[in-house]
Amino acid sequence: MPLIGGLPIAEPMQHDKPYFFVGIGGSGMMPLAMILAGQGATVAGSDRSLDAGRLPAKFDDLERRGIALFAQDGSGITSPDQILVASAAIEASVPDMVRAAALGNERMTRAELNAALFNAAPQSIGVAGTSGKSTVTGMIGWILHACGRDPTVMNGAVMKNFASPDAPFASALVGAGEAYVSEVDESDGSIALYRPRVAVLNNVSLDHMPMAQLIALFGAFIAKAGTAVVNLDNGEGAALAMTLPADRLTSFAIERDADLVARNLEQQPFGAAFDLHAGGAAPVRVTLQVPGRHNISNALAALGAVQAAGVPLDAAVRAIAGFTGLKRRFELVGEAGGVAVIDDFGHNPDKIAATLDTLHAFPGRLLLLFQPHGYGPLKVMRGELVAMFASKLGADDLLVLPDPVYQGGTVTREVTSADIVADVAATGRRALHIPDREAAAAHLAAQARAGDRIVIMGARDDTLSLLAQDMIDQMSG
Repeated sequence: MPLIGGLPIAEPMQHDKPYFFVGIGGSGMMPLAMILAGQGATVAGSDRSLDAGRLPAKFDDLERRGIALFAQDGSGITSPDQILVASAAIEASVPDMVRAAALGNERMTRAELNAALFNAAPQSIGVAGTSGKSTVTGMIGWILHACGRDPTVMNGAVMKNFASPDAPFASALVGAGEAYVSEVDESDGSIALYRPRVAVLNNVSLDHMPMAQLIALFGAFIAKAGTAVVNLDNGEGAALAMTLPADRLTSFAIERDADLVARNLEQQPFGAAFDLHAGGAAPVRVTLQVPGRHNISNALAALGAVQAAGVPLDAAVRAIAGFTGLKRRFELVGEAGGVAVIDDFGHNPDKIAATLDTLHAFPGRLLLLFQPHGYGPLKVMRGELVAMFASKLGADDLLVLPDPVYQGGTVTREVTSADIVADVAATGRRALHIPDREAAAAHLAAQARAGDRIVIMGARDDTLSLLAQDMIDQMSG
């Protein structure tokens, strides 16, 4: 694959070659497949969830876009001309990988392909940080779209503004404009592949790797940007901002000095508002359809990014009022018997804390089902996760942990859900380990009473949304 400065670039001729995605239903894979298909490429793929009959609506959506789907048995790999796209987590023993190795197919990781498309775009806007990436990416994409910029957007979550009955899994948008907006993942180090014109850094906090590594990765990412949009409310982010020349930095913060400042905050159960102070201009009232202090911060990040991309701030403020949020980001699934059921992607200490803070701003007990997204993250985050639950859970709240999501492959189970529950319970908070997820959900549904809020939390498992709906059905019966 051609390189510039050691980084991949996209060539139009590559779209003359067919692509085959192994694990095409993944949150990072599906939008890429959509983008390629929307740009006229021939795309096919396989997925173990397809073979297992899970989430058929997702695969129906892909097929409606002209993407051919195959069993993950090697049958879809028919030519050495196919470019194989697979995440680093796909085992070499998967039949598709065995077949591709035998034929000598070119292989790309998800991140390599996304970086190639991103770096080739005239206006590349990359969103990084431990929390808030998908929401800020969605906000930027919606503002650019509403302002007539016709962007391409690569997101890890379904953007409600672009979803429809014909396209229910709108985690990507394919446009003809210059902008390519993408969230950029630090968990595997692939953030190093991206060369952003505009870089957003929401925050730096513990998640997938030690803090020193995160700081180095994020620092290198924003150093490459023409303009870096950085959160001064985050200590590590503020320190990294100090490393940049003033003419390449746009800072943002809540109620403290920065280029973009939010003041006079108004919290609502499913929305928020604030006064935006930018430079010496008169403050402008910003209204949001997503709740919480963290989403006010996300809005500042998005406004800073589109301003750096040439959108007038007043137009951006008008547009962001129409942003309706993402699936599985503080999403009200429904209510039954006076109990609200909320589906949320919270899976690391910062994300979960933000959701709990947003909910605790209003009355009502919280019943939480948190499904960890793997045994490895539990080991890395154990201390911070326990400390967060100890400080953020109310005296009457109840936390239930089923076992972590497991979708095949080898895994070391050094720290388990039972360990986390024991640690949390030792702090005096109410926590239970119920290994089976459906049993955990049934227990919470049985405990719920009018005025409670049930929150389903976790990542890397789209079936959690179905679980949330099942709980409403249980309580309605």
